[in-house]
Amino acid sequence: MPVATSPHHTARRVAVAGVALCDTGAPDAAATPYALHAQAARRALADAGVDRSQVDGLASAGLGALAPVDVAEYLGLQPTWVDSTSVGGATWEVMAAHAADAIAQRRADAVLLVYGATPRADLKAGRRTADLSFGARGPLQFEVPYGHTLVAKYAMAARRHMHQYGTTLEQLAQVAVQARANAAANPEALRREPITVADVLSGPLIADPFTKLHCCVRTDGGCAVLLVAEDLVPDLAAEPVWILGSGTAVSHTTMSEWADFTVSPAAVSGPAAFARAGVTPQDIDLAEIYDAFTYMTLVTLEDLGFCAKGEGGAFVEGGRLLREGALPVNTDGGGLSACHPGMRGLFLLVEAVRQLRGEAGAGRQVRRRDGTLPELAVASGTGGWFCSSGTVVLGRG
Repeated sequence: MPVATSPHHTARRVAVAGVALCDTGAPDAAATPYALHAQAARRALADAGVDRSQVDGLASAGLGALAPVDVAEYLGLQPTWVDSTSVGGATWEVMAAHAADAIAQRRADAVLLVYGATPRADLKAGRRTADLSFGARGPLQFEVPYGHTLVAKYAMAARRHMHQYGTTLEQLAQVAVQARANAAANPEALRREPITVADVLSGPLIADPFTKLHCCVRTDGGCAVLLVAEDLVPDLAAEPVWILGSGTAVSHTTMSEWADFTVSPAAVSGPAAFARAGVTPQDIDLAEIYDAFTYMTLVTLEDLGFCAKGEGGAFVEGGRLLREGALPVNTDGGGLSACHPGMRGLFLLVEAVRQLRGEAGAGRQVRRRDGTLPELAVASGTGGWFCSSGTVVLGRG
């Protein structure tokens, strides 16, 4: 039963109770996006040991005309708290922040975040849902006529960083190489074969300076995350992972309104999340970062404070991002190699929780230098073309 609301109650702690992927590793499956939502939701609830009847909150985006109402009906839920915020890839970190606040203030007890999409199957079938256009209304009308594509916007930003700070193509390629090395140990990753810097540099050009391997894979898939109040933690089937702090930010939609191509809104969401968690970037054991393109990883690491502005190129060298590196990043292989069905931000939370629980599996589990499990992780999602950011700090204690 929902807990009675009172302005005199102190805020409750919020835990991640369950996480799950649907059949992400089967990109040609005939399942619909709704079916992927249901599969992921069932698995996350089973992972948590929480009955569907206990779920009183739902967060969903990117599906149907009335999301999350239609998703709730499909899942057999009648939530009293909902969120359908849609800010691109950062959506899930932003909605996790909203859900954590709602649970902390007793507006909900158990909130399910769920996502599923089939862009690869749509593309193969020639369906219009495979179209990556964001439309031509509002401010975008001034850019669309000139063929300013999504990848071109990221490429422009990468070129600016290279010009301003001397970042090299080889350094950007290192991000892809290390993501692929992390994916090699992940049986659910789409691409697992090793690649080299030379492979990245010699690939077909997509948008200067990005070749094919600088860009994310395209897959079907989905996942779900269940957040609960601390009151429910004693009855959980799995070890809880706690939401320690979060931050959100938006920046621009029109490129001419982006003040600095070398700074993402993670420069706002990240410091806010760390401050609210009472930790620093130096305390973090692993990072899950949205990586539709290699430059996203590099600049987000800078903006979160793992290195100074302009030093991202040097920071990603030397195997630092590998599972066994100084700062394991995108330990499942990320969007560059594991999966990218669209708004990938929820996958970042799933992977962070699995690593903190010690459930990543043989050959893939991150461990600290003393052999113990990681204590702290950060998940930072980016939406649009660096238009939005959501950052969540998670911990075992």
